[in-house]
Amino acid sequence: MLEKLKEKILDKKAVVGVVGLGYVGLPLAVEYAKSGFKVIGIDLDEKKVKSINSCVSYIPDVPTQELREVVKNGRLRATKDYRAVAQLDAIIICVPTPLRKTKEPDISYIFSAIDNISKHLKKGTLVSLESTTYPGTTEEVLQPILEKRGLKIDKDFFLAFSPERVDPSNKQYKTKDIPKVIGGVTKASTELAKLLYSQVVVKVIPVSSAQVAEMVKVYENTFRSVNIGLVNELALMCEKMGLDVWEVIEAAKTKPFGFMPFYPGPGLGGHCLPIDPLYLSWRARSYGFEARFIELASQINSDMPHFVVRKTGDFLNEKGKSVKNSKILVLGVAYKRDVNDLRESPAIEIIKLLEEKGAKIKYHDPFVPQMDLEPKIISSVKLTKQAVASADCVIIITDHTNIDYDMVVKNAKLIFDTRNVLKNFKNHREKIKKI
Repeated sequence: MLEKLKEKILDKKAVVGVVGLGYVGLPLAVEYAKSGFKVIGIDLDEKKVKSINSCVSYIPDVPTQELREVVKNGRLRATKDYRAVAQLDAIIICVPTPLRKTKEPDISYIFSAIDNISKHLKKGTLVSLESTTYPGTTEEVLQPILEKRGLKIDKDFFLAFSPERVDPSNKQYKTKDIPKVIGGVTKASTELAKLLYSQVVVKVIPVSSAQVAEMVKVYENTFRSVNIGLVNELALMCEKMGLDVWEVIEAAKTKPFGFMPFYPGPGLGGHCLPIDPLYLSWRARSYGFEARFIELASQINSDMPHFVVRKTGDFLNEKGKSVKNSKILVLGVAYKRDVNDLRESPAIEIIKLLEEKGAKIKYHDPFVPQMDLEPKIISSVKLTKQAVASADCVIIITDHTNIDYDMVVKNAKLIFDTRNVLKNFKNHREKIKKI
């Protein structure tokens, strides 16, 4: 089985399946298709399936033209039907792994995916999990479900974990450019996974086990979360001391060694940074270990939307206004620059908190035409001189690059810049406030 699958991969005759066609899965599926593999994407979202088969991309990092080419030449198709698994030689799982309301891991999407896969898996197939999760998931969850079907590792299937490292909107590092960490449950699984991924990515780094690979992913994002928590705390400290935290950071980063700059902001967003560290701390508790740095950083980062709302109130008070009945225009609601992803975006909480205080909120985001604030849906307004001038305060939450900041600065009465995107507008400091 091992040698047969190796040969199929090297000859690009292996049929590759990608389960979950979101911001991780779709770029990966397109990359394999561009490399000459036949690819079948599986997703339960009918809109995504229809969009792919109609050659229309819904992921900014996947140009519609690239998608059209691989769909039209028969290299890629999408389906909702898990029976397609029977045609696959390798399956890559890229489903979401959110948190429950209790802040505990929700791996129900992984359970559902592997259960459906196991019903149709043919012998000799490689299964690779990319969904971020706690160390131990691949061996403790996926392997037992597959073995319940009477399948044996290294005989009937191969199993590995390879953490996704996608950075949406990053023009320099696309899927193929980012080194891939691979950890198999067995040596044979590692060998096959390394061979499969090396067909489409620049470099593959094998590690000794799936658990090591799982830990690599949560450590990478915990590193960022903790350091962002540190700089957010520094921002709170500087605010009390009357110092400009941005000036402090700019000066500190001139040190050529031993320092890496991180920047404060209105809070953490996206699928990874607010969530992955809590997967690790939850897992640590099962070993009787308290991850104090992780929990503290999460607490500090989670409090930043409240800080933004408090400072907005302070800045309005300086102008003789209260938050109640003030007209506030929010610029950018996506979780990061130049993406259309709202997951865990701090803008959602900031808007809700301001509305609870009686503010009248409008927003503009060129990437997010509508947002669901439950129970209502609000739409992005056009960014016009009138829209800016009529606002009592403009809050920049996401620093999209295609916003006309010159126009905003010239026409706004008051701007709260949470991203320091207006750092070069030195002649308008009286109206620009920063974290």
